[in-house]
Amino acid sequence: MWIEVILLGLAGGVLVGLMGISGGVVLVPAMVHLLRMDQHLAQGTSLLLQLPPIGIGALYLYWRNGNVDLRAGLVCVAGFLLGGYFGSLVALSVPERNLRMLFGLFLIFAATMLWRQTRGAREAKKAND
Repeated sequence: MWIEVILLGLAGGVLVGLMGISGGVVLVPAMVHLLRMDQHLAQGTSLLLQLPPIGIGALYLYWRNGNVDLRAGLVCVAGFLLGGYFGSLVALSVPERNLRMLFGLFLIFAATMLWRQTRGAREAKKAND
């Protein structure tokens, strides 16, 4: 099991650094399905993984390359901290089955938005050619 956990962390870290996505998008479903964690445990474990180790390493590289808006980031942190706290209170009161369904719906929504944006950019490029 520990090898699977290490590989999962490595894959999540690479995807976070490569695509700038939240580790939770990859790690939570992987922990639920590959490691057989329940949804609440996977989400809590994902928070531990994302905060210091992944965030600081990736932030350093983006900062060094001038790709961090400090003002926007600091302002957003306040909302992120409050939202994370209150969102966690709600999530912990939701039954695991419903929480897993909500998480899946969020992933479908995010994927649909990204797909539509890519599709629109491709059509705009064809129109300009």
